[in-house]
Amino acid sequence: MVVRAAPVQPMTEQRYSDQDIAAIERVIRERRDMRHFLPDPLPDGLLLRLVAAAHLAPSVGFMQPWRFLRITDGALRCRIHALVEAERLATAAALPSRNEEFLQVKIEGIRDCAEVLVASLMPDRAAHIVGRRTLPEMDIASVACAIQNMWLLARAEGIGLGWVSFFDPDKLAALLEMPAGARPVAILCIGRVPAFYPRPMFEDAGWGTRLPIEDVLFENTWKVGAGGTAPAY
Repeated sequence: MVVRAAPVQPMTEQRYSDQDIAAIERVIRERRDMRHFLPDPLPDGLLLRLVAAAHLAPSVGFMQPWRFLRITDGALRCRIHALVEAERLATAAALPSRNEEFLQVKIEGIRDCAEVLVASLMPDRAAHIVGRRTLPEMDIASVACAIQNMWLLARAEGIGLGWVSFFDPDKLAALLEMPAGARPVAILCIGRVPAFYPRPMFEDAGWGTRLPIEDVLFENTWKVGAGGTAPAY
């Protein structure tokens, strides 16, 4: 059997319209890690659409390592919040400077948002070696791509999403009765928001600024003296 390649379309037919490209650039530019939420429910069907968008993400070796747990039990949500609060205080205590300032920064909206999802790596990932033999962490990179898909669609829909990483993954896995080998990587707070931040909240609070392109784009070899290291606190 002869397998024929699909015909190559002219570039003009493959390119999106200027309006569509502008919309994509806008949602990338205006996406924010949200921590302030309104209690209003999401529009009907939107949560499933957000998860479907995540599920369309690329994954190394097409392993699709993402799993999402929807938290609908109020008491369980409070216990998750308690784990996050414990890590928030531990992080503040570990900071060499600005620890009191950090304690004033809101890092999550778990008790306020309409929906909480826990994004996790699936168990038995070791069986997937395509693209992971020398870079096993590509499984978590794939999950990050899935979350970004969800994030961008949420922003386009006027819905906020916040990625919470302040938790002990082993304790959260035990709390959610995850199977051996599964590993939570993100608590996602999703819901309507009073307003989107004009800039990333940590930038607004003076914790850093967006690096210039010349400090993140090099040619052929590493640019000596580039400001590619984030400040430590």
